[in-house]
Amino acid sequence: MPQDQTIRTLLGICAAILVFAALYLARSILAPVVFALFIIAIVWPLQRSLQAKIPKLLALVVTLLVILAVIVVFAFLMIWAFSRIGQWLVINSVRFQTLYTQGNDWLEQHGISVSSQMADNFNVSWIIRAVRAIGGRLNAFISFMIIAFVFTLLGLLEVDIAQRNIGRIENKAIADSLSQAGSDIAAKLQRYMLVRSVMSLLTGAVIWGVVLLAGLELATAWGVIAFVLNFIPFIGPAVATVFPTLFAVAQFGSWEIALTVFVCLNLIQFLIGSYLEPRIAGTALSVSPFLILFAVFFWSFLWGIPGAFIGVPIVIACLAICDEHKSSKWVARLLSGRDDATV
Repeated sequence: MPQDQTIRTLLGICAAILVFAALYLARSILAPVVFALFIIAIVWPLQRSLQAKIPKLLALVVTLLVILAVIVVFAFLMIWAFSRIGQWLVINSVRFQTLYTQGNDWLEQHGISVSSQMADNFNVSWIIRAVRAIGGRLNAFISFMIIAFVFTLLGLLEVDIAQRNIGRIENKAIADSLSQAGSDIAAKLQRYMLVRSVMSLLTGAVIWGVVLLAGLELATAWGVIAFVLNFIPFIGPAVATVFPTLFAVAQFGSWEIALTVFVCLNLIQFLIGSYLEPRIAGTALSVSPFLILFAVFFWSFLWGIPGAFIGVPIVIACLAICDEHKSSKWVARLLSGRDDATV
C-alpha cells in the first residue's frame, strides 16, 4: 500500500508538470481563449438583456461595440498618461543630465566607473535590439487581442446553445452541477470585476490627491496610471508606485521626499487593495491572499502580462468548481483564506 501511494503521488506530480508545460507551450492560443471566456462571463448579462429586446445578432454587435469602447478608453488613458510623461522627460532632459553627472561623479569618487560600462553596453545595436523587442511585444499584444476578440464573438453566439445542451444531458446530477458551477463562476467573476473597478477608481483618485498635495508634477497622469494598472493585482500597483518615486527624485533632487512619496503610495495601495477591497468583496470571493499572490506570479510566468491579469479569475473559477462537489469542497474551504468558525 505505501508503495502504491508513492507511485500515485509521483504520477500526479508528473501529470501536473506535463499539464503546466502544455499550458506554457500553448500560451499563444490558450491565453486569449481563457481571456475570451472571462470577457464572456462579464458581458453576458448585457448580451442577455439586449437580445431579449432586439434581435440576437444586433445585440451581439452592441455588446462587441461596448467591449471595444472599453478597450479603446483604457488604451487612450494609458497612451495619454505616458505621452505626458514623455513630454515631461524631454522638457526636463537637462535636469536628468545633471542628476546623471552628479551620480556618476559620486560613484567615481568611490571607485566605481559607470561611464566605461555605459560606453561598452549602451550603443546603437542595443537601441536596435530594444526597439525590436518593443515591436515584437506590440505585435504579440495585437495578435492576442485579435484572437481573444474572435473567440469572444464566437463564444457569445454559443452561450445559449451551450446552456440548452447542458439541459439535455441525461444525467441530471451532472447537468445541474455544470449549470450551477457556470452560474456561480459568472456571478463571482462579475462581482470581482465590479469590486476591482471601484477599487481601481478609488486608488487612482486617492493617489492623484496625494501626489497633488506632495507637489509632484503630472498628478493626473500618475492617477490615471494607478487606476489602469490596478487591474493587474500586485504587479500593476508596484509599477504604479515605483515610477512616481523615480520622478520625485528627478523633480525634487531629494531622496527623503522620494522615500516619503514611495511610502505614502504603497500605504494607499495596501490599505485599499489588502484591507478595504477584501471587505467590500465579502465572502463570495473569499480567496486566500497567499493564493492570490501565488496565482498572479505563477500565471504571469506561464502567460506573461495576460496571465497576471486573468490569474486571479482562473483561481476563482477553479475554487467555484471545487465548491460544487463534495469530494473537493475541502479544497475551496482550505484556500478560502477565512476562518469559518468566526463567521
